[in-house]
Amino acid sequence: MAIDRKTISGVILAGGQAKRMNYQDKGLLNYKDKPIISYAISAMSGVVGELKINVNHNLAAYKQFNLPLITDLNNNYDGPLAGILSAMNQTNGDILVVIPCDSPLVSSCHLQRLINALADHDADIAVAFDGTQLHSVFLAIKTKLKNNLENYLGTNQKKVSIWLEQQNLVKVNFKDTADIFFNINTADDLQKLELQNLTDERTDF
Repeated sequence: MAIDRKTISGVILAGGQAKRMNYQDKGLLNYKDKPIISYAISAMSGVVGELKINVNHNLAAYKQFNLPLITDLNNNYDGPLAGILSAMNQTNGDILVVIPCDSPLVSSCHLQRLINALADHDADIAVAFDGTQLHSVFLAIKTKLKNNLENYLGTNQKKVSIWLEQQNLVKVNFKDTADIFFNINTADDLQKLELQNLTDERTDF
């Protein structure tokens, strides 16, 4: 069943502290000569009617992307669910697509697979699954869950996977493309991905 794109909103999560990156803002670091978050913006732009960035610092730098910026409801750095709740509070869309800022291999077709699964299974949440583990910040969520999520966070719980398992959930199989969920958490991760890209370019003939 096709879903009207106008009813779909998106949020890119860039509000974390990035401790393992020595507090550097991951979304603003370059991968292949472009800010890492620009790949998330490109992927999202193909499937959503409106797009926002969840960010809690460096707001001036993020303004360069000409997208609405939303912050968490407090300064506690309560994790991805806090950013998702802020996005739900600021959208009229029926569905919210969620991705992190630091996984540049994800494309629009992968996000569309989540959206399609949400509709096909009449689920409230579709989450990426690689056959072994959930990738719990790659989601399509019905925004009617806003109060449910607010109540969960109100109990001082933050773990995404626990909240997901309490919902009408469909796990979307990405076993065929599990490598797309590679995320850049450290300087070594970024270097590894850059080197992999160079290797691919040298062997692509």
